[in-house]
Amino acid sequence: MTPARLVIDPHFAVGPINRRLFGSFVEHLGRCVYDGIYEPGHPSADEHGYRTDVIDLVRELGVSTIRYPGGNFVSGYRWEDGVGPVDERPRRLDLAWHSTETNEVGLDEFAVWLGKVGSEMMYAVNLGTRGVQEALDVLEYANIRSGTALSDQRVANGTPEPHNVRMWCLGNEMDGPWQLGHGTALGYAELASKTARAMRQIDPDLELVVCGSSGAQMPTFGTWERVVLEQTYDDVDFISCHAYYEPVDGDYGSFLASAVNMDRFIDSVVATADHVKAVRGSDKTINISFDEWNVWYQSRYHDVDRITAVDKWPVAPRLLEDTYSVLDAVVFGNLMISLIRHADRVTAASLAQLVNVIAPIMTEPGGPAWRQTTFYPFAVTSRLARGVTLELKLDCPTYQTAQYGEVPLVDAVATCDAESGETSVFLVNRSLEEDIDIDIDVRLLGDIELGTVQSLWDEDIHATNTLHNPHRVGLRANESARLESGTVRVTLPRASWTALTLA
Repeated sequence: MTPARLVIDPHFAVGPINRRLFGSFVEHLGRCVYDGIYEPGHPSADEHGYRTDVIDLVRELGVSTIRYPGGNFVSGYRWEDGVGPVDERPRRLDLAWHSTETNEVGLDEFAVWLGKVGSEMMYAVNLGTRGVQEALDVLEYANIRSGTALSDQRVANGTPEPHNVRMWCLGNEMDGPWQLGHGTALGYAELASKTARAMRQIDPDLELVVCGSSGAQMPTFGTWERVVLEQTYDDVDFISCHAYYEPVDGDYGSFLASAVNMDRFIDSVVATADHVKAVRGSDKTINISFDEWNVWYQSRYHDVDRITAVDKWPVAPRLLEDTYSVLDAVVFGNLMISLIRHADRVTAASLAQLVNVIAPIMTEPGGPAWRQTTFYPFAVTSRLARGVTLELKLDCPTYQTAQYGEVPLVDAVATCDAESGETSVFLVNRSLEEDIDIDIDVRLLGDIELGTVQSLWDEDIHATNTLHNPHRVGLRANESARLESGTVRVTLPRASWTALTLA
């Protein structure tokens, strides 16, 4: 096979990397909250009932902003159910996931947990069954210091300091027929505009996210973005993107090229936003909050996990607990490459989700917590991707896919941090059959040394980490890497993800 070649030039930057790219998502869904981050009876539980073993793993993961409390859940959520004395909080039906919500954890409790893991809250308001007034109420409760009915209620509930939430999602996936309150693009846009303008009367500096399409496969995709932005362009800062990927009928070649689809999705939304900008003659640029993304075996949920019985509304059922393989982790790492490649326009992102539900971290009630295969690309990328994304020149062989046509066998992105002097390169080999040698021309970086080189791969691409074998898959030192005469040569194993540093 022809070796691949990559040229890194620090003089050509795509854009600065916003730390919010490494966000995640906690929804009241399945065991994400209850028996996930919160389990008062667990041996590791702290005084607030939070599992400290999970807290340690979330810190290791390097998560920045965390979106809360949904997701589909938020479109039927009454935020006031989750504040005040816990023993007085009502139990409610969660129509999104056919469960019972106990409301033991709400806004104040989640803020406490965020303080423990060192992350920022991104809060979603209910524009499905509610609207402007409820958004104003939760904003007043969360962000006003004191002196009003709702802010004083927060103080009385034991939280004297405001939460100071800066990022707010105006609903969730309102283009989806499954969503409570689903309607037309114009109907949603008018409500979102009214809500945004009202919220800015409390605080004009809020950062607001309007709902884009819940996937590029939606029949209204493109039209939805245009109509929504025509109505809300002056009122919001971001438009959301959501995307999930899984192999279809065993087509692993297309699955490994999923980032090609993410690239096209992002480019299409950027083009639509910039079209509205041009038509309006605006100086303002709308960026993307890619606030749901992951590998998700949705077919399993629809075929196996879904609860529908009218008399069955369990508390924290096991839902969407996908077990991720090496192959999944390679695709996952490639999706992160796509997000970083678009750092000029994707300035926030949320891995969906964080614990137990399609998550990098798994827990067993009363038992251990462990890292899934997808944990490793996220943790390493979050730690190493600093400074700016660089524009790369990549030459490599291609292969044919059923879903996306001819695509490169290698994908890559590089970041450069002027403050530390460190450059990081992230690479994926999409070939299922062959290792690929890649030459990386680093002469323009000046006098450098080769730092760490780690790869995630396995002879068994379906290998996983489980409760009974939690360390089966992990990162390995890639001993093939050499730096000679301004070129790094490294062998990328078949179906692998690699990160290397240059100091």
